[in-house]
Amino acid sequence: MTSLTGRALRLTVYIGEDDTWHHRPLYSEIVHRAHAAGLAGASVFRGIEGFGASSRIHTSRLLSLSEDLPVAVVVVDTEERIRAFLPQLDELVREGLVTLDECEVVRYVGRAPGPDPAAGPEGEEPL
Repeated sequence: MTSLTGRALRLTVYIGEDDTWHHRPLYSEIVHRAHAAGLAGASVFRGIEGFGASSRIHTSRLLSLSEDLPVAVVVVDTEERIRAFLPQLDELVREGLVTLDECEVVRYVGRAPGPDPAAGPEGEEPL
């Protein structure tokens, strides 16, 4: 696991849910490449409504249902690692918005290896 505290960069990639890379969701390709690059972590957030450079509004409201909802992929790591990852985004992101923000990591702790903490005694599955 990558150790991360103090000053960092937050990379946010705003794309459409239906954007693809070689028949795979683009957001998934970004997450998998960030993982392969050894970045500290990545999360994908699905928006319920939004618009971008095309000015077309995408919404999850029932009467005007859109399948191409906005998606944000957020990655936080050191400035050096994030900037080294940017060329991959140049290759992947054809439409969308990529932003960088300085941030401070206060706590970054993963799960300890071992049995599932939700499991019962001696690793039994809960009822």
